[in-house]
Amino acid sequence: MDDKDDPVHREFGHPAGGRHAVASALTAFARQGIPLKVVESFRAANRAGGFDCPGCAFPDRNDGRGVDSCEQGQKAIAWEMTRRVADAGFFARHPLAELRVWPDRELENVGRLTQPLRYDAASDTYRPIPWDEACRLAATGLAALNPGAVAFYTSGRSSNEAAFLWQFLARAYGSAHLPDSSNLCHEPSGYAMKDMLGVGKGTCTLDDFEAAELIVVIGQNPASNHPRMMAALHRAAARGATVIALNPLDELGFRDFADPKELGGLLGRGARVARKVYRVKIGGDLAALKGVMKSLLARGEALLDQEFIAAHTQGFEALRDDLAAESWDAILVESGLTRAEIEEITDLYAASRATLCTWCMGITHHEHAVATVQTIVNLLLLKGNVGRPGAGAVPVRGHSNVQGNRTMGATGKVPARFLDQLEAVFGVPVQRAPGLDAVGVAQGLLDGTLRGFLALGGNFGVAIPDGPRVRAALENCELTVHVATKLNRTHLHPGRLGLILPALGRTDRDRDEVVTVEDSMSMTHASRGIQEPLSPAMRGEPALVCALGEALLPGAAPWGKMAADYGAIRGRIEACLAGVFDGFADYDARVGQPGGFWLPNAAARRQWNTASGRAEFRVHAMAEGPVHRARRRVGPQVLALMTVRSHDQFNTTVYGQDDRYRGIFGGRRVLFMNARDLAGRGIADGAAIAIEGLAEDGVPRQLHGFRAVAYDIPEGCVAAYFPEATPLMALSLASRITATPAYKEIPVLVRPAAAG
Repeated sequence: MDDKDDPVHREFGHPAGGRHAVASALTAFARQGIPLKVVESFRAANRAGGFDCPGCAFPDRNDGRGVDSCEQGQKAIAWEMTRRVADAGFFARHPLAELRVWPDRELENVGRLTQPLRYDAASDTYRPIPWDEACRLAATGLAALNPGAVAFYTSGRSSNEAAFLWQFLARAYGSAHLPDSSNLCHEPSGYAMKDMLGVGKGTCTLDDFEAAELIVVIGQNPASNHPRMMAALHRAAARGATVIALNPLDELGFRDFADPKELGGLLGRGARVARKVYRVKIGGDLAALKGVMKSLLARGEALLDQEFIAAHTQGFEALRDDLAAESWDAILVESGLTRAEIEEITDLYAASRATLCTWCMGITHHEHAVATVQTIVNLLLLKGNVGRPGAGAVPVRGHSNVQGNRTMGATGKVPARFLDQLEAVFGVPVQRAPGLDAVGVAQGLLDGTLRGFLALGGNFGVAIPDGPRVRAALENCELTVHVATKLNRTHLHPGRLGLILPALGRTDRDRDEVVTVEDSMSMTHASRGIQEPLSPAMRGEPALVCALGEALLPGAAPWGKMAADYGAIRGRIEACLAGVFDGFADYDARVGQPGGFWLPNAAARRQWNTASGRAEFRVHAMAEGPVHRARRRVGPQVLALMTVRSHDQFNTTVYGQDDRYRGIFGGRRVLFMNARDLAGRGIADGAAIAIEGLAEDGVPRQLHGFRAVAYDIPEGCVAAYFPEATPLMALSLASRITATPAYKEIPVLVRPAAAG
């Protein structure tokens, strides 16, 4: 076990991507002892007849040419394809008390889970049990609990088939507490766009990247988090499109990127992708975008798409009046941009005939996330940039099927018509009341009102704010059940009855079955594993959920038939979603077509499923956030912390200690700080520091063992890695309306370690 975390900061000196990305991918397979499997992966990942990458949700090219995967995806694939196993012998040797002090990456690096496990309190270990006993115990435990006290979490890695069955099992049992990955990432995007456009999904396809004249990347670092998007941006810039970014950090991928799929990229020849990165302050995007709209309107309404506004929208006058009254001083202070920079962005937007705005968690992880997303959509609507080629709204989801899981109903709130059809198709009543989201479930665990927790994948106790307290609360549950491919920290905090059920991953062959997924741009397609499972005791997630259903609710569904034939699941998906979402006719037949099929998006066709039948402008003031309130309460020394991810991780899974794009090597416990902020606190570059979270609930939260790194970040702003910094967050620190954790807007104090 290697738990060394001793970071150093030095310049990388090479482009993002390129041959270093290829070398890193090859190294990932070598470290897992499977160097030759990289060839299988390159041939099958995101290809017709192959498997969908378990990493990000950026769409596949589907042109059949070359490799369509990236360094980040290949690391996720190597992590899953490993031949290492966390078997009975491993668990017998390592009590949970010992494993809790292991680093997260070492826990997952043990290998794949290969048999059902039950926690034994006497020995403090997990012990193997037969499948039938595991299912019987889970069913007995659930039957003893009030369904309203049980939550069913869904990870964005799960397939459409598994997610659909999972939510049906929960609702037929009597619980609609269905927190999901979207609660922790893009919930504000879905809410904001559905409210304004009638559809809670992005309005573009990958083809629009080929037609856009201007692409605005907001709150996003695609080189680390979804590198295949960098290839799309690179191609757009090369053909003459203008790419700009609004982001607190001038990430390497924006200024120097080499596509590893091109000869020049392999030779190390990089190119600038973003014409300019506009360095907004953390949380300053809403102000910056209001500034652009104010500037645009000041130049005259002739620059707007007046015909589109008149025919397709409502609320323009209120937005126009709000922008006219907005103070330029406030816009500049809150955004961190200069007036000249805002005018530059306005020049580009005014001249563009097709603008695409894309964003990620740098927008959604704020208290005012919904308002900011709606401000992005306002900007697009002013020039009719929704529903035409090369234009539209593109929220890039984090996990590969988080959007598909939501389409399948794996969430606490669904349309009444979906519930009607669920009952009609299966012939049993389901829970119709809305359920708790992820933050609500965490609060329920803390206050003891939730007594059971089941997870279809994921690492809930690490991803959620207040992780240490939530993990401790899981131990007070009567029942915890984790469907998982690998061990993670949340599994180390079982309830009184604690079960782990081993699942096949995306790369594993599940007999001759395929599963389906939906990417960020509503393309739905099949995924088929390519390698033999490590153990016959590992089960595909759809069959696994059927086994739980047969044990808990034997008469509620033809569980055996669906476990034996996933097409029977898709037939029920089609029947339940018909009329709820467009595009599900002949679902089972269509998933086999090369490249899959697009789920129609009404807003992309300028059909607005809103109460007014029009796209709705929404007006939002620039309101105080948690950092403003903390500065008023504590003083100007309060800093705004955003969590970030390296290219050596995916969500909570950390593959290694390096972040070469930011020049960090050998560790992750660092805090990126502006040099003036360091000097003002008497902290030297590289010095040990203590970080204090300033939540408004009064609970003390501190982190030690971090080092300060002088970095080019706006003054008053700092950054640290997720999930290492999440213990500084309170559950109450979340977006308004959607309760998505505000991981990018944490008020903190930073002191030299001796003063901590």
